[in-house]
Amino acid sequence: MMGGTIFIRMKTYKKQFLNLALEHGALRFGEFELKSGRISPYFFNAGLFNTGYAASNLGQCYASALSESDIEFDMLFGPAYKGIGLVNLTAAALAKNYGLDYPFAFNRKEAKDHGEGGTSIGAKITGKVLIIDDVITAGTAAIQAVEIIKAKGGEPAGVLVALDREEIGQEGKLSAVQELQNKIGVPVHSILSLSDLVNHLENSVELASFLPAVREYRNRYGKIPNVSQ
Repeated sequence: MMGGTIFIRMKTYKKQFLNLALEHGALRFGEFELKSGRISPYFFNAGLFNTGYAASNLGQCYASALSESDIEFDMLFGPAYKGIGLVNLTAAALAKNYGLDYPFAFNRKEAKDHGEGGTSIGAKITGKVLIIDDVITAGTAAIQAVEIIKAKGGEPAGVLVALDREEIGQEGKLSAVQELQNKIGVPVHSILSLSDLVNHLENSVELASFLPAVREYRNRYGKIPNVSQ
């Protein structure tokens, strides 16, 4: 028991991801206006994992999350644009660190009408396909990815993102993740969630000053989804 709260031990890969995000400024605290118009006390930007060290460790976090999950899949798919790098890193980390050699593919924003043509690059899309992305906002990229996978004859197996903000979605009843799950018909998983972040702040001396604002924001906009973490 610390500070009147119960300490919940965080899984190793979650802690590694959180430390990596803080180290590279991908996770910051302050006041940030989101696309929704909400003023958030924290902000996550996966684009700041922009060095070789950061990229290598980020891929490892995705791979570790998958290795400890019960998700069944035959290949990986990365939606353009951020998902392209993420799916490459995840596939490489799965092969190098876990001996799991999965094929992967990603899509173009615009169909190519010459050369090999088409809207996708990489392995043939077949079997159960897991989508790799950074965060869920409106879920547009994931919805498009599902459409591509189905059109190519594959079966969407789920989505894995870096962070689930656990916020009320656009319809105001379910979380953004729950809304997306209803639209695409497959589960959405995350490496880290807002609940994990709050737990970390509750037990961090260095970051304790940010806890009240994050708690207030969660109380106002939070909607914890019933999904696998």
